[in-house]
Amino acid sequence: HAIRCKAPGTAFPKDDLAQHLFEKSFPFTETPDQLRAAEEIKQDMESPRPMDRLLCGDVGYGKTEVAMRAVFKCVMSGRQAAILVPTTVLAQQHYYNFLERFAEYPVIIETLSRFRTRQQQREIIARLKAGKVDIVIGTHRLLQQDVAFKNLGLIVVDEEQRFGVAHKEKLKNLRTTVDVLTMTATPIPRTLYFSMSGMRDLSTIMSAPVQRQPVQTVVSQYDVQLIAGAISRELQRGGQVYYLHNRVQTIEDAADGLRAMFPEARIEVGHGQMDELELEEVMGRFIEGKTDILVCTTIIESGLDIPNANTILIERADRFGLAELYQLRGRVGRWRRQAYAYLLLPKHGILSGDVRKRISAMRKYTHLGAGFKLALRDLEIRGAGNILGAEQSGHINAVGFSLYCDLLRTVTSQLKGEETSLKRECNVYLDFIEYALRTPSGKAPAAFAPDYINSDRLRLDAYRRLNSLRTARELEDLRDEIVDRFGRLPPEAENLFLCARIRIIGMAARLNSVTCSAGRILLSRGQELIKIDGRIPLLPEMGSPETKLRMLKGMLEKFFLKKAI
Repeated sequence: HAIRCKAPGTAFPKDDLAQHLFEKSFPFTETPDQLRAAEEIKQDMESPRPMDRLLCGDVGYGKTEVAMRAVFKCVMSGRQAAILVPTTVLAQQHYYNFLERFAEYPVIIETLSRFRTRQQQREIIARLKAGKVDIVIGTHRLLQQDVAFKNLGLIVVDEEQRFGVAHKEKLKNLRTTVDVLTMTATPIPRTLYFSMSGMRDLSTIMSAPVQRQPVQTVVSQYDVQLIAGAISRELQRGGQVYYLHNRVQTIEDAADGLRAMFPEARIEVGHGQMDELELEEVMGRFIEGKTDILVCTTIIESGLDIPNANTILIERADRFGLAELYQLRGRVGRWRRQAYAYLLLPKHGILSGDVRKRISAMRKYTHLGAGFKLALRDLEIRGAGNILGAEQSGHINAVGFSLYCDLLRTVTSQLKGEETSLKRECNVYLDFIEYALRTPSGKAPAAFAPDYINSDRLRLDAYRRLNSLRTARELEDLRDEIVDRFGRLPPEAENLFLCARIRIIGMAARLNSVTCSAGRILLSRGQELIKIDGRIPLLPEMGSPETKLRMLKGMLEKFFLKKAI
């Protein structure tokens, strides 16, 4: 990440007439978020720093169109673009969409997946290397050793949650100077944390397309009557159905059961172990509306856009992850018609804690634009993972999270060539202040009271943020935010902010500690005791602890800030 930030990338030219005409030819009305995300991505591409942006938008919210605009900008300036997708079916659909969208322009588009014969793949790879292919859309085949580009300018990773860390890092290592755009509806915890911590840029598409309706989600135990009713209602209105049975060994039995239930329906099976041509034909017939019910595995999970399919039934929903369930539900409801998703659970199974949380989250987050909230919930349930390793989820136990992030930030800053040092700390110990609410007689409390900030999590977050502040400006901003959220500061919170101000003055003056004991103020810098006007300063014995605290703050400001240490 640090090397990419430091390396000079490609600064693409500003939008020209061709770019404007390409964007105008989009047959639908863009949402405000789509326009904003496209603008942010193009600004990144026009800057010399290599782009590393996460585009988080709900299923069916137009992420592909935003990516197409970035790809157009890339290829029109003479560079190649690569689009990495998780499944052959999605690669094929993107290929058709790109052909249609770029039909009026002199752009050569190819696809690399197992739908191509070995001979065709060899030819495409040779043309890629020679620079005779502008856009290549491929599955993991793009990551293999024999694939090389002549002039790669942009990499788009679609459905990011389907790729492992090793795949994504390998792609970045192809060129440390290439712009990377990652797209997903539900980023995995590690990726989401990267974006939220500022190590990657984040764009979100939260506004729904016009007339889109949220998918109605039904959670139920496996029930033949429920399944029959759901399928017959969809078929009666002329729609199509996905029936997800994720075991290849028994998928034909599941299809036979549905054939017995609906003898007149056109039912086909699609899964990843089928012959390439056969699978392509099955999916083609479903897309064309020649199949009523597609009995399938999770091969349909990523990106498929079939407006007439508006009911999905998912067997053993307890076996799927949160992002996977959300993606599967997103295969329906892509048009104006009301769509339904049935999450079917085993009849007599006991669900584990995490499964219950996932199913509960799916039931709760059914509204449009819920993908990002689901991803945040996933981050809470599973943890942020190993930022320097391959684990994409999990909690940090051995090292405190804040310390881990501080160390990581310091190292990345050093790699970027920025001036860094581990944060200088100044310890503040005042014998007339107690950092608690119940204080011994004669001491003043300094704390956030539970009746002021009543959430344990928010109170802990306020302490953590207060402790991480480094400047007076940051302190004022936090104070304004807390007053705005929770009301006027009570006396004990005022004391806490005064102590934080003393600590910040001490750090600015390069002090190791500010100690007040029996009225004497001891200011240490290394082994040296700092004197004010040639002597160790004293606080008056009389007066309340709060008065002493304000006097100490005023004394330090007057001496150190005036001397500009």
